[in-house]
Amino acid sequence: MKLRNITLALALVTGLLAQAKFTTWPDGTAVSDWFNDTKAPALSKLGKQYVVTEHGVQAGDSTIIQTEALQGVIDKAAANGGGVIVIPEGTFLSGSLFFKPGTHLHIAKGGKLKGSDAITHYKIIKTRLEGQTIDYFAALVNAEGVDGFTITGEGMIDGNGHKFYDEFWLRRKVNRKCTNLEALRPRMLYVSNSKDVTVHGIKMVNSGFWTNHLYNCSRIKYLGVTILAPTDGYPKGPSTDALDLDVCNDVLVSQCYMNVNDDAVCLKGGKGTYVDTIPGNGPVSNVIIDRCSFGKSNAGVTFGSEAWNCSNVIMKDCKFNGTYHVLLFKMRPDTPQQYRNVYIDGATGTVRNGIEVQTWTQFFDKVARDPMPPSGVDNVTFVNGKLVCTREFYKDRKTADYTLRNFTFRDVWATAPDPTFDTSNIENVVVENVTVTLPEKK
Repeated sequence: MKLRNITLALALVTGLLAQAKFTTWPDGTAVSDWFNDTKAPALSKLGKQYVVTEHGVQAGDSTIIQTEALQGVIDKAAANGGGVIVIPEGTFLSGSLFFKPGTHLHIAKGGKLKGSDAITHYKIIKTRLEGQTIDYFAALVNAEGVDGFTITGEGMIDGNGHKFYDEFWLRRKVNRKCTNLEALRPRMLYVSNSKDVTVHGIKMVNSGFWTNHLYNCSRIKYLGVTILAPTDGYPKGPSTDALDLDVCNDVLVSQCYMNVNDDAVCLKGGKGTYVDTIPGNGPVSNVIIDRCSFGKSNAGVTFGSEAWNCSNVIMKDCKFNGTYHVLLFKMRPDTPQQYRNVYIDGATGTVRNGIEVQTWTQFFDKVARDPMPPSGVDNVTFVNGKLVCTREFYKDRKTADYTLRNFTFRDVWATAPDPTFDTSNIENVVVENVTVTLPEKK
């Protein structure tokens, strides 16, 4: 399906459900009214508009790398007290760009900010990646300490990632244990140490690596954003996570569409046996995923694999079409993890599994710690679901590595080739009006 048609279809789907009023977190505390405001940022209130073609950038030439000229416009706006960098109609090719305090990005209808497919056009900086701070390549769009940063518009950011995908899979043929970091490729958007971040309306496609990575940020809104990466054929987009929330709190993701070759919304915060003692690691809390639609992604929301302390997550009225999981918990035996206070309401559509709790040992590195803090999942509620599962509705495994406590399943209908609904590994489980049956024979 063409991107335009996907977007139109999504608009029809998500528009059917009005926004619910969120009042209470799963732990019983009050939800701020901030979460109930989904209005688009007013462009006129963000400062002077700097149309890049009026400040030395060549108009719509997709063959010329214009990193220096584009960065010059950002720097000019910052020096003059801030403003909005406007990408007009046309394609503008660039390497890594760095937004400054007071600056914003607006991509007009028909406009495209396109990433270079040469890794040499991305600066090596000290950055956060896979639960650690390392020297690595900057993203296409970067914002460090930019409170109030916004990205708006009807245009597109294109990561131009196909060359990076080819190189990744080629490395995997030579070395099956090749890690993400060994395959040199850029993220699309990296925002760090910032408050009041809003991304509204744009399309984000073909990121070379993670699409959106937010680190140590609070009060984040993604509103009506379409995020796509190849999930079928060759080359698929490896590790093109739609939205990675790394040590973040107060997050609203509303009426977005995500179809990527890995996790959709992914919670991160660090990993390792001493994860809770390492500076820079931290919790993820207070996340609402509202009226979103998911295509062929690993999960609507994933806890881990680089996470250890996540709480107060709500998913409301979301739709799934070929997604692997509604909810996925990745449990690392080398990391003490506590995931708690999760509420899933109104999940509908087709998935592989509704909920799965799985042991995750990729790049495993357990060291001695005595005592090792316990790991577990506590207080999970799944209600008002209607799912067609291609494997199982619920899946976990018996293990001493973690505990599962206080799960509630209520008013759920599902079909699955394996209709077994085994909750025996959960301590204190409530099941009310749940039906899991074999699919009808055609």
